[in-house]
Amino acid sequence: MDAPATARTAPATRSAEGLGGLTNPRVYLSLIALSLLLILPLVSGSSFLIHVAVTICVFAALASAWNIMGGFAGQLSLGHAVFYGIGGYGTALLIKHFGLSPWIGMWPAALLAALVGAAIGYPCFRLRGPFFTLATIAFLQVTRLLAIHFGDVTGGAAGLIVPLNPGWAWMIFYEKVNYLYIAFGLLLLALGASWWIRNSRLGYALIAVREREEAALAAGINNSGVKLRAVMASAGLTALVGAFHAMYLTFLEPETMFSLTLSIEVAMYALIGGIGTVSGPLLGALLVVPLAEAARGWLGGQASGLHGFVYGAALVIITLTMPAGLVGTFGRRIGGWIDRLPGGGAAPAVAPLLPPRPVEGRAGETVLEGRNLVRRFGGLVATNDVSVTLRRGEILGIIGPNGAGKTTLFNQLSGFLAPSSGTVAVRGPDGEMAAPRNPDEFARLGVGRTFQIVQPFGKLTVLENIMIGAFLRHSGVAEARAAALRVARQVGLEELAEVEARNLPIGGLKRLEVARTLATEPSILLLDEVMAGQSQADTQRMVALIRAVRDSGVSVIAIEHNMHAIMSISDRIVVIDSGRVIAEGEPRAVVRDRAVIEAYLGEDYVDAQGL
Repeated sequence: MDAPATARTAPATRSAEGLGGLTNPRVYLSLIALSLLLILPLVSGSSFLIHVAVTICVFAALASAWNIMGGFAGQLSLGHAVFYGIGGYGTALLIKHFGLSPWIGMWPAALLAALVGAAIGYPCFRLRGPFFTLATIAFLQVTRLLAIHFGDVTGGAAGLIVPLNPGWAWMIFYEKVNYLYIAFGLLLLALGASWWIRNSRLGYALIAVREREEAALAAGINNSGVKLRAVMASAGLTALVGAFHAMYLTFLEPETMFSLTLSIEVAMYALIGGIGTVSGPLLGALLVVPLAEAARGWLGGQASGLHGFVYGAALVIITLTMPAGLVGTFGRRIGGWIDRLPGGGAAPAVAPLLPPRPVEGRAGETVLEGRNLVRRFGGLVATNDVSVTLRRGEILGIIGPNGAGKTTLFNQLSGFLAPSSGTVAVRGPDGEMAAPRNPDEFARLGVGRTFQIVQPFGKLTVLENIMIGAFLRHSGVAEARAAALRVARQVGLEELAEVEARNLPIGGLKRLEVARTLATEPSILLLDEVMAGQSQADTQRMVALIRAVRDSGVSVIAIEHNMHAIMSISDRIVVIDSGRVIAEGEPRAVVRDRAVIEAYLGEDYVDAQGL
């Protein structure tokens, strides 16, 4: 039986989550390349090559764990060794004092590291740029000093020797090959976790937060919440690797386990390979670790500190020649070659196009109300006792001269600014009026907004940008993709679905901004100058889109300077000047108001319109 028209199959698009299983060349080539890291040292029988392979696995796993926080979420930590040290010391102390096998002890240590990560991250997320990075370094140094001070527990500066109980139960071996098996398994765990997070709802949210925090909030993302989940996952994985490495080294000291140098090295691998990518940290470790270990092996004691020179030289060369890292520079081109191999042409399965969520409620009822809104910035009063009411199924236009307070009003109506006084109430899905406080709460109640200056997630495709909004109502990636395809078709962006957002012209960016907002399936849509700077054709297309959205049951508030457009689509007009409402009513009545003419329109406009 044929599918109904509303369930038409969307065009196939290649995506990371739909690789087609083991028959896809990206999958089987990745598995072959990874297996070589295990097979080549085993075939060689060289203990030195096995040691190098173990070191690659350890640092690649650490870099992958760091990348979840530093790459996906954009929180550039240089204190990540604190979690590595917690994993190592925690596991060693459980062995020493409680006789607990490291296979068991590494998990409580990882849980402790995750909790410490949350405790460190939550206050530090309020910091931006280098201040966040400096705060993570400060926490690392404090932890190192505490480890030295409490010598009765940690062994202090003298260090702590791991009890040498050979055997699998205690993760202590005479033959290094057994360490390689475990290190390789941890690498697979870190890469698998990184891949799953990147291609999950959490991964998209993290990238949105990294790219544009305000736009992420408007899409209903709890920025602090997703960053906390990222830091806890990153810290837990780092601690697991630190626990194993402690067993491998068998000797722990604060200067090594809580080392700033280690933190920098781990971040450097991700940067060289490609920060924010799944394979980048592994490629960075594969490039740099063998060079450094070979230098130490060939030169012995004469090479003291030479590994630091190797790391620095590699970082300088990559940063100057390939600032996006190996994957960012060559990934798309090599991926295209790989996709030509057998199995690479198969289209992934896609979900049917999803219908929009129906907007329920009585026509004409109040859906959004701002009452007596006052917003002060020091001595400046941006909005002064402003009251607006939006009714279901109408388009409310807001006009006024530059600096009148229109965008400040929008920010209060969407939760981005708290009023100095006054209240904002929204009718939620349950039909009751609620008073949300944060932008993500407004979004979940059905308030979607655009921004006067467009805020695309530039490194994501058009379709992925729209998916960020769709995740508010659809938790699964396939469902969000299907909903995003429906919206892309609605706004005329379907043919550009796989184009990176940063490559769109201004008209396309404006439509993308509206599309991402529509993907949240709002009942109230706030449009901030979405027709500004557009061609006549793009303006006409936007006018038709806004009318279609209104006809679907969505209530709209639009700020606009294009008077012809705003007058043609608005049911009511509110005019703001110097932070006050000076007129409100039907468009033709408002433009004849003497106060509006003097403050904004001017006599020439009225004469030109024959009013």
